[in-house]
Amino acid sequence: MPKLERLMIGDALPERHHTATNVSLFLYNAAVWNAHRIHYDEPYTIEVEHHPGVIIDGPLQGDWLTQVVVNWLGDDGRLLEFEYSNRRASVLGETLTAGGSISAIDGTTVTLDVWIRNERGEVTTPGRAVVSFAA
Repeated sequence: MPKLERLMIGDALPERHHTATNVSLFLYNAAVWNAHRIHYDEPYTIEVEHHPGVIIDGPLQGDWLTQVVVNWLGDDGRLLEFEYSNRRASVLGETLTAGGSISAIDGTTVTLDVWIRNERGEVTTPGRAVVSFAA
């Protein structure tokens, strides 16, 4: 868990690796009532929508980014703001890495640049989080 006085701009958050499966995508989409076939029907996804494979949900990737932040933060503070943007599709079978780093410190408020990278090292989902630590 971070201690505010030890933090420096550029410090990295611990990374998390995610490899979605057919089952995990099915369960996630069932929980959020998302019936779009690109998240479970490979023939439809490839033949009709012309994607290279089953697509990993953008909101699921946002959840993975949030987990990186709150796991790093622990009980030392709270998440104030969070935003992300899915810029590139990720497909089932890819291992995605979620991580981030400190981009600004202003008193007890810390801004984080967060991201998801694919196996080629490309940022597919950039984002930003602002957290607050108790004084």
